[in-house]
Amino acid sequence: MKHLGMAWLVCTGFLAAPGHAEVVSTSGNHFALRHEGVTALNAKDAWQRLIRPASWWDASHTYSGDSANLSLDLDVGGLWREDWAGGSVAHGRILFIDEGRALRLEAPFGPLQGIGAYVVWTITLEAAEEGTRIVFEESAIGPPVADYEELARAVDFVKSEAMRALTAAQ
Repeated sequence: MKHLGMAWLVCTGFLAAPGHAEVVSTSGNHFALRHEGVTALNAKDAWQRLIRPASWWDASHTYSGDSANLSLDLDVGGLWREDWAGGSVAHGRILFIDEGRALRLEAPFGPLQGIGAYVVWTITLEAAEEGTRIVFEESAIGPPVADYEELARAVDFVKSEAMRALTAAQ
């Protein structure tokens, strides 16, 4: 999206709850978030959906305005990237994979990248009675050059939307 940083800040007042969403903590240079949802998909199908971000990430939270431009190179060091005519961005880099169960990324999406924040986003999947439970845990730390409480609310909104889309019936 052309104005990703501004959109995140505009969204700060609109929190959604996809099962359970929580700003765990904030300070002058960090925040921690947790989101939890359940999909009717079995664990194998939920994993396949997760590793295809173009199938669930909201286009309004991209630089290009088109989720089809997203890809994930599923290997340690691989990128969650977005490529479009005349541009490209690495949204995240894979740090850990436990196929079918967990994915951890260094992922300073949007304005977090611009302020030099270090962000770790861990996504776990586990069998649940209703299908598969998906948990997002995210921790960001960076220089005290931004309002981390405001950023936490914005990221919480974006990740709540992502959780809702990822766990939606297919």
